[in-house]
Amino acid sequence: MPIVLACVAGLLAVSALSLPLLRHRAATAAVYSACLAISLVLCAAAVLSIGQADSETVLPLGLPWLGAHIRLDPLAYAFLAIVNFGAASASLYAIGYGRHEAEPARVLPFYPAFLAAMNLVVIADDAYSFLFAWELMSLASWALVMARHHAAKTAYAGLVYLIMASFGTFALLFAFGLLAGAHGDYAFDAIRAHHLSPGLAGLALVLAVVGAGSKAGLVPLHVWLPLAHPAAPSHVSALMSGVMTKVAIYAFIRVTFDLMGAPAWWWSLPALLLGGATAAIGVLYALMETDLKRVLAYSTIENVGIIFIAIGLALAFKASGLPGAAALALTAALFHSLNHMLFKSTLFFGAGSVIVATGEQDMERLGGLIHRMPISSAAFLAASMAISALPPFNGFASEWLIFQSILVSPQLPRMGLKLLVPAVGVLLALAAALAAACFVRAFGATYLGRPRTTAAGEAREADRWSLAAMLTCATLCLLTGLFPGIVIDWLQPAVTVLVAGQMPPQAAIPWLSIVPISASRSSYNGFLLFAFVAVSASFAAVVVHRFASRMVRKAPFWDCGYPGLGVVAQYSATSLAQPIRRVFATVAFAAHEQAEMPPPGDLRPASLRRFLRDPVWHFMYAPVASAVGASATLLNHVQFFTIRRYLSFVFVALIVLLVVLALWG
Repeated sequence: MPIVLACVAGLLAVSALSLPLLRHRAATAAVYSACLAISLVLCAAAVLSIGQADSETVLPLGLPWLGAHIRLDPLAYAFLAIVNFGAASASLYAIGYGRHEAEPARVLPFYPAFLAAMNLVVIADDAYSFLFAWELMSLASWALVMARHHAAKTAYAGLVYLIMASFGTFALLFAFGLLAGAHGDYAFDAIRAHHLSPGLAGLALVLAVVGAGSKAGLVPLHVWLPLAHPAAPSHVSALMSGVMTKVAIYAFIRVTFDLMGAPAWWWSLPALLLGGATAAIGVLYALMETDLKRVLAYSTIENVGIIFIAIGLALAFKASGLPGAAALALTAALFHSLNHMLFKSTLFFGAGSVIVATGEQDMERLGGLIHRMPISSAAFLAASMAISALPPFNGFASEWLIFQSILVSPQLPRMGLKLLVPAVGVLLALAAALAAACFVRAFGATYLGRPRTTAAGEAREADRWSLAAMLTCATLCLLTGLFPGIVIDWLQPAVTVLVAGQMPPQAAIPWLSIVPISASRSSYNGFLLFAFVAVSASFAAVVVHRFASRMVRKAPFWDCGYPGLGVVAQYSATSLAQPIRRVFATVAFAAHEQAEMPPPGDLRPASLRRFLRDPVWHFMYAPVASAVGASATLLNHVQFFTIRRYLSFVFVALIVLLVVLALWG
């Protein structure tokens, strides 16, 4: 406890001390180095302490009669490790990347405050402290999104983010109000002792889904995420996508598994339904985009959906009295939260390095970077394989555990869940397949082929700090995929506290395999699979080099009968996505194409335009925005009224209130 509190105070102190240092050239390196050191200490403390007994304290802060309650338990330790390793890798990356920031004074004071706020959310043990830290996290991240305020659409992204963040906070405020009850004791221990009626519990659950889901990026509460993440600096994008969304997932797990008491079976329905829809729609959004950072932002939505599917399964199993299956599903959710932090951080670091090297983030203007940026491309490729759930990387291990949880669903006693869970499994399988297509497209359009612009052809490799961060996270993507049993066993104290069950110990299983249920049903060994792939590839390479001809023949590429096309003849990101767009997006996004082919003899170029409509924005948010705009325009005339009209309004309002009170009495 003293170490955690001292580190959080240190981050806040770094935020305050950065203000007088802003004019110094060494301010960027000093601030990020301090954040790196503090985050590493916090991460190490969390990793080593997860199996220890809970510790609590009350600080003389916050409300006078309440104070600030702080609690460290296994769930908090698990998310402290996720938050602070992501913060440490982002800080390491930013030591080099931050030198290219045009206005560091708009980033440096808010960055440590953002890290401190996320840690405070995880360790808060009363509703007031939790919401205060939650709002501090939202405001600090909003300031970081607005750091490049001169860029196009940044102000719009910041406005949408601020509105959605406020909306989510209000939902959590009402949720905690219901959980605390009429006595108004907002300490989490008192909330745990207060039991709600089924109707109020359902309302609190809906508010928790809205509050946490809006910050995590659940569909249809996701509209801010693809706007805000690309607008922020890349190391901040990595934090918002890989870390802040996990803080929102922590909030949902804390409320539903801990504060609300024993769950009912129907509590799993919102998480399962919204999780399945979010996973499928998020990856479809990503496949339609050509902006590299927006692709990664939409991919975050997909992975948040995957995690909520696992959380929904854990709720269903726990409510049905199946602690072993609940432990499997919750372990999968926590494991995928860790994995997503690792590979999404790597991907955003790679995107940031591409932007620094080329000044471009549109995949249609990139290409050929594997020759100019070989180390960055290798890290991006590893993370792309991990996020595509390809073995032996970590994304496969956690998604495989989720599928194993789905295969246990016939044990559920409710027929509705028996039918719903396989349908959600189909959506999960579809999302996994489309994710692979998405990142084949992203890596191919960005790094393979030939440069489409001069900037891409003249790109240079990233600095050593950025490369160190990318390679560290990419290496861990491989290691946690090769040895997932170590991570699974490490997570069990948190799982046991929440679902009163645990997975079988994986460390004692021979050959470093993982057996989620029993060896007769399923098992997986990432290390043996990796060894098989490495040996097979090496053998094939030796055979080819030993027996194949050493003659080299060079010839021009096939130009389809149109010589001189050059890089125009390459597949682009748009053309790679065309088959999927025609199959899925015509239904999901009302996608259509408009081709204009001039007749023979007409020298005008042919054109192909594609049209997409975001159904969530078109049918849900646009009408609300129009209504608010129309109301504001109408009410704008009120400010020009005379004093007599204002007094008349006050008099009429007073009469109406008196009539209402009389009728009510």
